[in-house]
Amino acid sequence: MKNIDSKSHVTGKSIYLDDIPTMQGCLFAVVLGSPVAHGTIQSIDYSKALSMPGIVRILTHQDIPGENQIGGIFPDEELLAAEEVHFQGQPIAVILAKEEHLAFEARKEIILKIKEHPIVVDAREAQAKDHLIMPPRTFRKGKLSSAWEECAHIIEGRAQSNGQEHLYLETQGAYAMPLENGNIKIASSTQGPTAVQRMAAKVLNIGMHHLEVDVRRLGGGFGGKEDQATPWAIMAALGVQITQQPVKLVLNRIDDMRMTGKRHPYDSDFKIGLSKDLKIIAYEATFYQNAGAAADLSPAILGRSLFHATNSYDIPNVQVTAYSCKTNLPPNTAFRGFGGPQGMFVIESAIAKAAKALKISTYQIQQANLLQTGDVFPYGQKAEDVLLAQMWTELEQEYKLRAIEKQIQHFNKKNQHFKKGFSVMPITFGISFTKTPMNQARALVHIYSDGSIGVSTGAVEMGQGVNTKMLQIAADTFSIQRSKIKLESTNTTRVANTSPSAASATADLNGKALLQACHALLDRLLQNAAQHFNANPKDVFIKNEVVYLQDQATDLTWAKLVDQAFLDRVCLTENGHYATPIIHYDMKTEQGTPFAYHVYGLALTEVTIDCIRGTYEIDSVKIIHDFGKTMNPTIDYGQIEGGLVQGIGWMTMEEIRYNEQGRLLSNTLSTYKIPDIYSVPKEIKIIATKTEGHELAILKSKAVGEPPLMYGIGAYFAIDNAIKAFNPKANFQADAPYTTEKVLMNLYKR
Repeated sequence: MKNIDSKSHVTGKSIYLDDIPTMQGCLFAVVLGSPVAHGTIQSIDYSKALSMPGIVRILTHQDIPGENQIGGIFPDEELLAAEEVHFQGQPIAVILAKEEHLAFEARKEIILKIKEHPIVVDAREAQAKDHLIMPPRTFRKGKLSSAWEECAHIIEGRAQSNGQEHLYLETQGAYAMPLENGNIKIASSTQGPTAVQRMAAKVLNIGMHHLEVDVRRLGGGFGGKEDQATPWAIMAALGVQITQQPVKLVLNRIDDMRMTGKRHPYDSDFKIGLSKDLKIIAYEATFYQNAGAAADLSPAILGRSLFHATNSYDIPNVQVTAYSCKTNLPPNTAFRGFGGPQGMFVIESAIAKAAKALKISTYQIQQANLLQTGDVFPYGQKAEDVLLAQMWTELEQEYKLRAIEKQIQHFNKKNQHFKKGFSVMPITFGISFTKTPMNQARALVHIYSDGSIGVSTGAVEMGQGVNTKMLQIAADTFSIQRSKIKLESTNTTRVANTSPSAASATADLNGKALLQACHALLDRLLQNAAQHFNANPKDVFIKNEVVYLQDQATDLTWAKLVDQAFLDRVCLTENGHYATPIIHYDMKTEQGTPFAYHVYGLALTEVTIDCIRGTYEIDSVKIIHDFGKTMNPTIDYGQIEGGLVQGIGWMTMEEIRYNEQGRLLSNTLSTYKIPDIYSVPKEIKIIATKTEGHELAILKSKAVGEPPLMYGIGAYFAIDNAIKAFNPKANFQADAPYTTEKVLMNLYKR
């Protein structure tokens, strides 16, 4: 099935938040953010701003009827700063005006006096000062202290990965409308409608039932709207509660980049020990996560880094520790991969440095240590159905790994100013929310009396094609045309208590719930048909909208069957509920089964660098991927390509820069670079490895949202290998992103 939104997207008919027509009397909100990164508010003069034409109200913390608190994991983040500010751009007030441009003009006239305090922007400095979001966490396996004695080779080093701007096409925003009896409807660009509803109820001091949150679709999310869409929706709703007028709040690009968190930068130390036959005997790492000024989702992201700290390798002795460090930057948040990429980058850096020290190809160490079925991860879960050895064989057979290595060596001998490099990047990524209660979903299905169907789930469509998959599930289950099915918006009044669309689990959770609801309805319809045929329900089925009895088509069509069931007073509405089985985790012991299954994959990346200029091109990325039994190859292959390029961007060109005062320097699209059509790989090849899939994946079709991003990590090491071919004396550095400036400097480092 093709993506059901493609036509409306390219014709401009898809409805996003900013396309919703504004109601009469709508007010426009603009947020006043702190101009300093840390300080105490001494005074604020709103008088001149309030006297300006068109300014209706300025909301501050004093206008909040409930709790001035939006911290989800820890209550450590105010909606509107009351006494102190902790990062540049922290919201202090909300200006409501009859026109948006008037609100922006008024913002310039607000006079702030803030006594500044010392600023910390570096994670290691924050850890040294004991500025932590939470106590550190450690995963252990084996006996690390004694394992070092068994190692023939021990390598130590440091790995740094920078943040990454989400840069969703649609910026953060919400449109809140007053309803009767004190109720409020919020159209929000959020991945977590229930999170908006729950937190808004607390801030507004009303019950969740008074708030309806509706999401048609997002113009991109990538994790940036899982938690950080919430404050803007609450601000709009607060404006409605106070003025009883509609309020629209949509951030412009500069405000969005300045006020919101990014992917977490990590600064890490590693130590790796190998035997003579290249087996990794011991691995130790310490992660310093730059959380920003508040927890946001940092504790959960830190956990995911630990879960993926050993990536695709079986290592008998492991100790990995992570610190979530509080700094004076905007609170960093979820981003595709949710901490997993940062953890993987560190161990891949350790292996790459070891390979350079031993003067061998990195893939020799990688291949010698690949996970196998039955191996145990440091968190206690057994690896199931591991495909990595099979995939490695496919990589060598289909993509000729060793032949490529020889070709590159030959090229590098012949060329002085251009050098090629390659790398192999294995991935093993767990699928599920690591907080067990979040692994649940619901779906609501109405079959109307004319045979058409309305489907509501908790899944938020944000470009990943989940609506197409949901429609596909319903159409295939009932064996009817897709045109008879309507995917409703994600709405908290139809599907309550939803988990956010995140963790690559959206299709699995919501699809399984939808499948339950559809099967329950189908069973009722078949029983009704069997009664009229005076037959066994097991002998009745539907194919292409025709009812069959013992493999013989009858004159009963889908539409007639539904009408007949309606007249017989059969319930044609069903609510499905799905909770992922088997998963559990004990944070006290750091042991359990946090994932329903794992996704496996390999990527072979080839690059060419211009050794005069320091520029480079990604020649090709050739992938062997574990799709399971893909239910929609078109969508799934698109996710692989998009995730790969986003990962390459993080590793090569997307450089977040703050100065010592906590001011974002890369605050526009002229100073922050993302991959365009000219910087993507010249060739992307994807082969689906042969597998039976997994029962806990929807229709055995494995999750495909986050895993492919980590293929992009391979670009970093391919570039470094090309540098090594030009300058064998260049020191290995693990300092992503590998910008062209860094490449040029490392090419000539002695």
